[in-house]
Amino acid sequence: MDVKGVQGSVSFDGEWITVTKRAVGQQSREFRLRAADVTGTRLKPATYLFHGYVQFVLPGSAPAIEASGLMSGGRPPHSDPHSLSIPRRSNEAAAKLIAAVEQARDA
Repeated sequence: MDVKGVQGSVSFDGEWITVTKRAVGQQSREFRLRAADVTGTRLKPATYLFHGYVQFVLPGSAPAIEASGLMSGGRPPHSDPHSLSIPRRSNEAAAKLIAAVEQARDA
């Protein structure tokens, strides 16, 4: 299960979540999380005007704070390794991915 994001992607194979981020002028960075280790998930759907985001919360860490301002549109900063901004066309796929992660957490 894959979700195409803004400058990256999120994939889930049933056990592992892989967040791949690409910064302008840099190589892709990959962050792997076990679904069983995730304590919470957040999904903010994108609108016609602003990107949304998918975020995974781990034990002992607080969710990244949403940056305010017109350009950020209320998303976590790009430097947060456990979140990814998503365009509007990825809302449905992101909701399915979050549901699958939540189901894997409960199992």
